[in-house]
Amino acid sequence: MAKVQSIKKTNSIALVGAETLLGKEIEEVLKDRLRNAVVNSFSASGEGNFGEAEGEAVYVEPLTADRIRGSRAVIVAGAREGAQKAYDLAKPAGGDVAVIDCTGYLEDHPEIRIVSPLTAPAGASQGWLYEIAHPAASALALVLMRLTKYQALRQVVAHVFEPASERGRRGITELQKQTASLLSFKPLDKEVFDAQVSFNLLSQYGEEAPTKLASVEQRIARHLTTLLSRQTAKIPNPSLRVVHAPVFHGYSISLWVEFETAANADAAGEALASAQIEVRGAQDSAPDNVGSASQSGLIAGDIRVDENNPRALWIWIVGDNLRLTADAVSEMISNLNESSQ
Repeated sequence: MAKVQSIKKTNSIALVGAETLLGKEIEEVLKDRLRNAVVNSFSASGEGNFGEAEGEAVYVEPLTADRIRGSRAVIVAGAREGAQKAYDLAKPAGGDVAVIDCTGYLEDHPEIRIVSPLTAPAGASQGWLYEIAHPAASALALVLMRLTKYQALRQVVAHVFEPASERGRRGITELQKQTASLLSFKPLDKEVFDAQVSFNLLSQYGEEAPTKLASVEQRIARHLTTLLSRQTAKIPNPSLRVVHAPVFHGYSISLWVEFETAANADAAGEALASAQIEVRGAQDSAPDNVGSASQSGLIAGDIRVDENNPRALWIWIVGDNLRLTADAVSEMISNLNESSQ
């Protein structure tokens, strides 16, 4: 009982990496949806640092054990060292403070629990260390779960197109600078991707890139396997490939699904339609990643029967990668609050 009472004392949330693209999105969503929550901002590293607020230079206090103990949850949206610091400070609290990792930096810790409020709203009552599932994994899991309500699946193939914003502000800046450099015939910046990403599609980054595209693909596959294993319906693991696309924001997914019997695009669209998925019919414009910016949930459309396989469908799916994660964090905080009451 003492544990529950200590949780109830505060509505304060610590956000590590508040200055990042993802951190800013999370803060905006939390302040909009959890109006009585107090979001305390910390740098990506968790150390003291100078930042900016409303155009003014401010000093950001370091993340400390006292700040951890006074928080309902700690959200990790920054650098690896900030994630590890949040873990080290929160662990002695004995579960009183939840840590919600949005980066994957804490995935190797044995206490981690992969969660996806998009596919399973409940389940935040167990453990204290959570990792928000990769947005592409959550999107695919949700779509496949909805499609099984139409009919059983035999095979699934997914091409996932990743935006530059998944590499943070530095990724967007590098894409922008490369575009300007190409148009003015100047050398290209390659610190983030170690390859030309502007006007280009990539199946892998350069050898010196800090993050490998193959590791992103593996993380999506791991999370997707975890999410699908929790479903009662038998859903085959998709054959998956991640491609880097020269866009700023938003995942796009080209999904091929084969059913047990002949497929009907309209019927599949009806099965997909839900509070989390907007379905666009043949008479509507096809979804695109630009149109998904700042929108919650997914948009699916351009659903068509495979001309070479009447049992298979092609489906185009888009979603804002930052908003999907921010929405998941907001839902997690709400679930944690409910479980402590």
